[in-house]
Formats: sequence, structure tokens, C-alpha cells
Amino acid sequence: MDVKKAAAETKDYIVSIRREFHRHPELSLQEFRTAQRIEEELDKFGIPHTRVGETGVLGTLKGAKDNGKVLVLRADIDALPIEETHECVYRSENAGVMHACGHDAHAACLLGAAKILSENRDAFSGKVRLVFQPGEEIGKGAKPFVAAGVLDGAERVFGLHTAYDLEAGTVGLKPGINNAAVDHFRIRVHGRSTHVSTPHLGVDALYIASQIVVAVQGLVTRRTSPTEPVIIGIGKLNAGTTYNAVAAFAEMEGTTRTISQESRDRVRAQVSETAQSIAALYGGTAEIEWTDFAAALVNDPQVCEEAAQVVDELLGEGHVVTDRELSLSGDNFAEFERYKPGAYAYLGTGNPDLPHTMITNHNGGFDVDENALVTGAGLYVGYTVARLG
Repeated sequence: MDVKKAAAETKDYIVSIRREFHRHPELSLQEFRTAQRIEEELDKFGIPHTRVGETGVLGTLKGAKDNGKVLVLRADIDALPIEETHECVYRSENAGVMHACGHDAHAACLLGAAKILSENRDAFSGKVRLVFQPGEEIGKGAKPFVAAGVLDGAERVFGLHTAYDLEAGTVGLKPGINNAAVDHFRIRVHGRSTHVSTPHLGVDALYIASQIVVAVQGLVTRRTSPTEPVIIGIGKLNAGTTYNAVAAFAEMEGTTRTISQESRDRVRAQVSETAQSIAALYGGTAEIEWTDFAAALVNDPQVCEEAAQVVDELLGEGHVVTDRELSLSGDNFAEFERYKPGAYAYLGTGNPDLPHTMITNHNGGFDVDENALVTGAGLYVGYTVARLG
């Protein structure tokens, strides 16, 4: 089949459904309308589907023949608690919530691919499992699909993500590590309240917390090799009830980013030890709770090579970027790659003539060059045909 032509002919559909998702963004694990709309579209294409969890959708598309092969295609679907500032006809209608990371585009590309493949079942054999994953922004959603058996019998997993730093008409396919492992931590500091005029009679949880915030940065600058990428970031701190009382309690939340299991384990232990030691030094206590958001995302070289050949067919040679800088952001597509060879492609969506498409994700002004969505859908379709055709 002519994948490039089929994708181009599906552009209006892809753009339309993407704009619908963009107007109606939903936060992680609250994607009820989004999941329902995905199911309605799959019904139109004659693709059976099931729910995974409350808002995950798994479609199963069969080719002309059953040759026993299985391919998994994944798109995430959740939005962020960010107020949209970009003025556009498809601006978010949900106050304080927007698709600021391109998940609306991911879902639209996969639905566009589902439409094309459902109309060209004779172009491939075997099964394609379509994963519409909720909760990625909070490190959720992937494990339930794995537990449900989505990878059973699968030879490959494939997904994509928009990239504002790559121009539309290019695709990033980098073998090896692409994204960091991500952990979330919450530290609760317990002290004892007293009047500010008698600090020696209390235990200042706010002071302890502030010392922890400063000290953990020293773990990066003084206990980590300068050549090893590590981030310890604390983005939230709450303490105290009034201006003239020593705070009895403080709570902070943060994240670590590492690129190896060794450094991941080490940094976790160091942060925990630092928090508890500082709290004890000043007469308080600290408890720390860790949540595994995502493993390091490592692309399989062979799968990258296979996908790069598809890009060459879609866009011509010279449009694959293999040296995109390592990102210390995370993505739990890595959960699928832990068990099966896979590739996570970065779909160029930046356009210098459209300044809003050059804005970083997780920003209220974020948007994409919608022309790139044709490439995204074509990449899903082309890889399917290449593997299962």
C-alpha cells in the first residue's frame, strides 16, 4: 500500500480529532470523555476494544491473515494541570487543564493509523494492539496494560512523542538511552510547635525542611561524578500555620532523574539518609515515601533501524535524527521496553514560521505544527506494514 498517500488523505480526520481532544483535556486517570471518544472511533473502524483500568483503552486490529505475529502501538492520552495561554480556535475549554505535552496529538496519530489500517487489512497479517494509555504524566497507566497481557506474544513495541526542538518533517530515532529514570519522593518532617520567641522549646520543621532542600543539592555537586547526569529537584514545600509560631510540620515533594539503576539506587538512599539525618540533628524526624514513575527509556538499535527505514520511505533520506540530546525527562513507555524490543520515536513538530510550535512542552503556550501529524500516523502505519506485511 502507499502509506504516504493514505496518511496524507487522512490528514483532515487526524487534525479534527486532535483539536477535539485539545479542546477537552482531562487530567491523569480522569480521561473518561477521552476514552469514550476513542472507543467510539474504534467502533466506527470495526476494531474491537476493551478497557484497561478505568480509562485505558486497548484495541485489537486483525490483518487479513493470522500469522501469529503481534505488534504493540502505544499513545498516551492525559493532559496537565496548566492554564492554556495560546489563543487558538481549539483552545482548552477546561479551565486550568490543557494538553501541554502533545498527548492529544499522540492519540490522534494512533487513531489516524487505526483508521488507515482498518481500511487496508490486506496490507498486513497478524494482530496490532492499540494501546491508549492514561496517566503517563503521573507515572501511571503502563503497568496495568503489561499486567493485562498486552505484551504477550508481541515481537515489538512502538510509540512516539512530539518534539518541539525538532522541525516538522524530521523524526528522532536514537538507539540506546533516550530518557532518564524518574522517581517521585515526598518528605514529611515532624517537629514541635512553640512561640517564635522561644524557639529552643520547639522543633522547627520549616527550618529542618529548608536545610534538607539545600543539602540534597550537595548530593549532586559533591557526591556525584560531574560526568554523570543526575537531577534532584524539589518543586513543592508547605509548612506552618501562622507567622509567629514555629512550624510543627513540613512536607515537600520532589523528583530524581538518573540514567542507570546503580545511580538510581544510590541517589534514593542518599536523599533518604540526608533527610533523616538533618531532621535528627535538629530534634525532629523525617519520613520519606518513594514512587517509581518510570525506568530509563532505552531504544533497541534494531527497532530504531527498522523505523528509520520507514521514515526514509515517508519523507526521503536525511530526515532521521539519531543524535538528539539525552533528555532527563521521563516517559513510562519505558515500562513496555523493559520486556520487549521497542523504539520511541520523537516526532518533529517545531516550525520556525509558527513561533507557538517552538515553545517547550509543559508550558501554557505549547502547540504543535499539525502538518507533522500526518508523518506521525504514517509512521505508525508504515512500521506496522513493514513488520507484519
